[in-house]
Amino acid sequence: MGTGAEPDGSSLPDDAWEKFLRESVEGTADAPKEPSARARSVAHRLRDQPEPPGWRTYSPVARPIAPVRRERRRLVGPLIAALVLAVVVAVGWFAGPLGGGDTNAPAAPPETGRPTQAPPPEPASGATLDAPFRGSPAARWASGAEGITVPKAESTGWMDAAGVERALDRSLAFLTASNLDAGVLRGEHPGEAVQLVNPRQQDVQTYLKAAFRDPGEKNDPLLLFSRFDGSRTRLVGDEVRTRGRITYKEGKLGAVEVTSDVTFVYPVVRATEGADEVVRTIVRRETVMSWDDPDKVLTEPGTFSLLSYRLHVTNGGCGASTGYFAPPFGTERPDTTAGTEIDPYDRSAALRDGGADEACEGATRS
Repeated sequence: MGTGAEPDGSSLPDDAWEKFLRESVEGTADAPKEPSARARSVAHRLRDQPEPPGWRTYSPVARPIAPVRRERRRLVGPLIAALVLAVVVAVGWFAGPLGGGDTNAPAAPPETGRPTQAPPPEPASGATLDAPFRGSPAARWASGAEGITVPKAESTGWMDAAGVERALDRSLAFLTASNLDAGVLRGEHPGEAVQLVNPRQQDVQTYLKAAFRDPGEKNDPLLLFSRFDGSRTRLVGDEVRTRGRITYKEGKLGAVEVTSDVTFVYPVVRATEGADEVVRTIVRRETVMSWDDPDKVLTEPGTFSLLSYRLHVTNGGCGASTGYFAPPFGTERPDTTAGTEIDPYDRSAALRDGGADEACEGATRS
């Protein structure tokens, strides 16, 4: 990423942050109906906790931010669609009945550490509009932010326990705003998420501005945000299934370094009336965020600096990036490169580096 215009240095305004917290609890007109307990708890904590002295007033020092590490890997999964006899009309962004179906599958316990093995195979059955997660481990996963385990906050680095809790809450808010927000999923600009990123991290701000103006391989919004072209693709039902966890440790110069490792499963169909071929786009993201001490690092309090982000995408499209995931339907499925196939539901190992940007490898299931 090159240099560009100077960032404006503005932090998230109070009225915008209050609006975001309110919508996290109450939802928007077209937002997925996620379980609201966690969002409500986060909102209450952030409202009730007093901000520490100097939260929005400080004298930053000119200290450079290290370049961000970015990596991706693209996969193509086997066909999972099953024919549906009933005709279903797609309305709005979501298609099919409310809820993800698969209600008979026992829920998986929260992920509190790296698993030792991949999830066991599910009974062979195709995904439908009524049960878009059927036949996959996601049938047992939680919905939305409820599937992301957040650890207990303890004093770390330059932050006391309350500060760490605030950093964890806002890290979760970033994941929610960038990967679960209904508007962002249908291709809208992720403004709420972007405003949580350090506006003084110039290379990242240059990338963020270019990614939505002129998306491409070097400035691809999909590296951080889950987006579909609403004129081509619709989400099935009102759920995105998730599984993963957030961890933290003391980073450089006493920063609180937060790492998220989360798999998101998006069941989608074509954006045409009566479409019933369900394809699951599976996105596993590992994002490292540094909540820096503003007395030591050039930052804006209340925002984080990106240290690295990588992802594996199954059924998200191959070839040149358009800024949207492009699930393959029917005969659109591309050829895959020779080599070992990857299980996109296997979270027992860290993400592996990918090959050529435009290459697609095979997935064992989707």
